[in-house]
Amino acid sequence: MDTTDETRPGTRLVDALSAASPSVRLRAALAAGSSPDPALLEPLVQRCAVEPDFFVRDMLSWALTRLPPGVTLPRVRRELGSLRARARGQALHTLSKIGNGRAWAWITADLLRDPDDEVARTAWRVAVALVPEDEATRARLADELVGQLGRGGPGVQLGLSRALVDLGEPVRPALEEAAVAPDPAVAAHARATALLLRNPEIAFDAAVDEAKRLVALGPERAAAAADGAGARC
Repeated sequence: MDTTDETRPGTRLVDALSAASPSVRLRAALAAGSSPDPALLEPLVQRCAVEPDFFVRDMLSWALTRLPPGVTLPRVRRELGSLRARARGQALHTLSKIGNGRAWAWITADLLRDPDDEVARTAWRVAVALVPEDEATRARLADELVGQLGRGGPGVQLGLSRALVDLGEPVRPALEEAAVAPDPAVAAHARATALLLRNPEIAFDAAVDEAKRLVALGPERAAAAADGAGARC
């Protein structure tokens, strides 16, 4: 019986990528990245879609970055439309690691509004990292991200605020408009993000508490109080 396929190193490595032990899977991903082989593209991408361990997933993404972008990018792009949230999120994460500007066009509004919070958070971060420098494009991205204000729990809101702060000045007009939104959750999140934009060193929880206080004051008193807070920052 011919056992060549069962014994060649590539086959053993692919098997190890789905081993029961996370440490075995981690070593397999490390080995795949240390000796890049385009033949491993499909097994690596497929494993990204189901890998439960964060550290293994990160190593899988690193292994994919070691392959030629011309090989990796088209295959990773396909995962952005996967029905699996983990596949979409890990594809986005891999694109952020590759850092190729052509992937900017693939970060669609659907991904920025993804129903899965973790996928959306990753999409926000990647979009800000890849967005072109022209003001109009950055302003459109700012409007899209501001449209997500008030979403999710503290971790999700912090992720969005960080993305907006990293985007910088283009977010100010959209934040100012959102700060007077009728939804108090949106208004508070917008004000907290504006405080972070003024002073990135402030703790997010403190910014949220201050923003809620300003929203409770009402528009006129809040504006005066915010000016005072801005002077202190």
